[in-house]
Amino acid sequence: MAKIKVLNGGIYTTVQDYGRIGYQKFGIAPAGVMDEYSYELANALTGNKRGEAVLEITYLGPMLKFEDEVVIAVTGANVSPKIDGVPINMYESYKIGAGSTLSFGKLIDGVRAYLAFGGEIDVPVVNGSKSTLVKSKIGGYEGRPLKAGDEFEVKVNEAAKEGKILPDKYKAQINKFNVIRVVLGPQDDYFTEDGIKKLFRSGGYTLTKNIDRMGIRLDGAALEHKTAADIISDGTVMGAVQVPSDGHPIILMADRQTTGGYTKIGTVIKEDIAKIAQMGAMNKLCFTEISLSDAQKEYEKFEQKILDARESVK
Repeated sequence: MAKIKVLNGGIYTTVQDYGRIGYQKFGIAPAGVMDEYSYELANALTGNKRGEAVLEITYLGPMLKFEDEVVIAVTGANVSPKIDGVPINMYESYKIGAGSTLSFGKLIDGVRAYLAFGGEIDVPVVNGSKSTLVKSKIGGYEGRPLKAGDEFEVKVNEAAKEGKILPDKYKAQINKFNVIRVVLGPQDDYFTEDGIKKLFRSGGYTLTKNIDRMGIRLDGAALEHKTAADIISDGTVMGAVQVPSDGHPIILMADRQTTGGYTKIGTVIKEDIAKIAQMGAMNKLCFTEISLSDAQKEYEKFEQKILDARESVK
């Protein structure tokens, strides 16, 4: 076991994995990582199995003191990681010695970084997941973001190795403008023909300051409903594009409500959700339509890319 002390928790650092699957029917949001691609890469570099919990860092990273030796890797947003004040590379595994400190500096790009340890973060499994759901105070470290004075342990994986480097072609591409692919439905029939056209041809949308793990509010062309925006509440999914009565889309994310009573005009494909998770206020996106069958093919390509990335660092 490797003990780690939190000297500073950063702005919003939580334990996350794939999330709680199968509990929305009980009113429990899935939580889980926002950028699944960067998350997968962090676990690949530290030799972890897929689905192992990591620390999700938002904007400003924590400062951690290591009492025991452990391998780490940082992916996603470039948060200028340092070991004992010396800068280290993103997308590369490092061995941190006992007594050393991991800190983070200026945010270079993106919004969320992923810190993986070579081993298992020793926190309770709640409903099949270690993910933190802050609004319900469950999972992770006491159901909340890390703060100064916290301590946790990692069950060290002896197979984890330093010096593993991810090839450039597999690194996450972080941009302030993205073209986002959307499958129409399930309530696209609640919108006028002009409303649907505006989603794809209005010149795009700007991310507002209303961004968190629950959802992302967009500013741009308002989408017209045929009658009203209200529906009988039904289940929500990651990436659902919900449109309330004001016509401005909201992209639902990891900590979303389990059901929603507003129309959902479409759903963002999995690969592009990871892109959105790295976008901040005033960044811009355009939506483009993709068929369900093509979205399934893109999912298969996305999954293969993850497998290829893992193989590249063995």
